[in-house]
Amino acid sequence: MIELIVNKEQNLKTIAIIENGKLVEIYEEDEESQKARNEGNIYLGIVKDIIPGMQAAFVDIGAEKNSFIHVKDIVPQVDEKIEKKIDVQVKDVVKKEQKILIQIQKDSNDKKGARTSTHLKLTGKYIVLMPNTNIVTISQKIVDENEKQRLLDIIKSKLPKNTGAIIRTAAEKKTPEELILDFEQLMKKWKKIKSDFDKGGEKARLLYKSPSILEKIILDLPENRIESIFVNDKLEYEEIKKLLEELQEKNIKIELQQNLLEKYELDKQIERSKQRKIWLNCGGFITIDSTEALVAIDVNSGKFTGKSTLEETVYKVNYEATIEIAKQLRLRDIGGIIIIDYIDMQKQENKDKIEKLLKDTLKQDRAKTQVEGFTKLNLMELTRKHICSHNN
Repeated sequence: MIELIVNKEQNLKTIAIIENGKLVEIYEEDEESQKARNEGNIYLGIVKDIIPGMQAAFVDIGAEKNSFIHVKDIVPQVDEKIEKKIDVQVKDVVKKEQKILIQIQKDSNDKKGARTSTHLKLTGKYIVLMPNTNIVTISQKIVDENEKQRLLDIIKSKLPKNTGAIIRTAAEKKTPEELILDFEQLMKKWKKIKSDFDKGGEKARLLYKSPSILEKIILDLPENRIESIFVNDKLEYEEIKKLLEELQEKNIKIELQQNLLEKYELDKQIERSKQRKIWLNCGGFITIDSTEALVAIDVNSGKFTGKSTLEETVYKVNYEATIEIAKQLRLRDIGGIIIIDYIDMQKQENKDKIEKLLKDTLKQDRAKTQVEGFTKLNLMELTRKHICSHNN
């Protein structure tokens, strides 16, 4: 079972996911980072500049920097999994001063404005609603073909024309009534967004605020996994209580409690999660270094010399490192391109085992991950999408 810790001290809020007494995810935000977290927000945007050479445009969303949108994120979405070849010019798709409905895909930083798209997504407990497309897909984690068809039939029967959906893993074995209620709540949100956009206006403005970190956690985690939420602040307590009522989460207990960081020695676990070097049980260690382009993870044998062949010693270190790396990616919410420099293995069989182990271990991560495999230089390539973009 899972417990959530919400600890507020002055202007810093710490949200921790605890599984069987172990810290598995940690998010820290102050007032400034909370304001900067806009991924998922939907805006009425106004096109300010067309850049033909980049096949892109800059769009005013009311922020300090104009957001960026590429032509592939403007043309209608046909297939979510297939990268469509774009044969239209951006100047033929949008015009200067045109009002467009866009959603932030990636937050702005010191150098760039936010990355945006017209391919909107509204996330519910069981369904992700996708307006303005006919794509209907289902989570790959649902493997029973009869169940897949049942879910698809229920959702397709309710979808209006030119409205798509992704059926989430949590939808498995849910009743039609539960699925339809989730769908109707999302449609209500979408109709309000569309109505507000259609009213127009001369200024760019926010039309929809994406779920908070806590709401996203509750929506994403499998049902009945969260047992309790412990919070140390009365105002936060009342807000979370209201949120649970809105999400109709009747089984999650909420409790006001002090000294939360002492629970499970959470303060020590948080401190360890910020260290560059992480020791493995065998005596080896990994190091994690972030750059602007990617995150590099290095595996080292350290103090471990093994008792058998060099290949078996190396495999054992790499094996332990893989489990720890998957844990750290989730714990630190590491996103983007990730390169793992494993200790070189001579046997292809061992490389295949490590790759499979990494893929299997990452299945516990609620973030979207893609393992590309070993390169010719024996580096493991993978990508991971941030859960919360501010937490780098």
